[in-house]
Amino acid sequence: QVQLVESGGGLVQAGASLRLSCTASGRTFSSSAMGWFRQAPGKEREFVAAINWSGGTTFVAASGEGRFVISRDNSKNTVYLQMNSLKPEDTAVYYCAARGGAPTARVVEYDAWGQGTQVTVSS
Repeated sequence: QVQLVESGGGLVQAGASLRLSCTASGRTFSSSAMGWFRQAPGKEREFVAAINWSGGTTFVAASGEGRFVISRDNSKNTVYLQMNSLKPEDTAVYYCAARGGAPTARVVEYDAWGQGTQVTVSS
């Protein structure tokens, strides 16, 4: 029952920052855990970050540790992914996802997905 739309992607140089946004519609956003995942061409979709319903608990994959921050604003039905010090290997389509219950790193445990936003980092 949650529809998600990502925005904020683009083409940037290595070392730059981007903030991705995911805006949700539906009645269950405030009680949903949210995740960010990414998928590069020819690769499996991989976990990037997740956040619980209140925003009080967050997880970031090792690939983004120290560089990426996930946050949410339930009053705006929006989850964010702040990406700093971007590297060429961060190039991928970034997706947000929602699920009931606790945040997880497993793709199959999320029920709703956005269409994705392209992030390209040049060297």
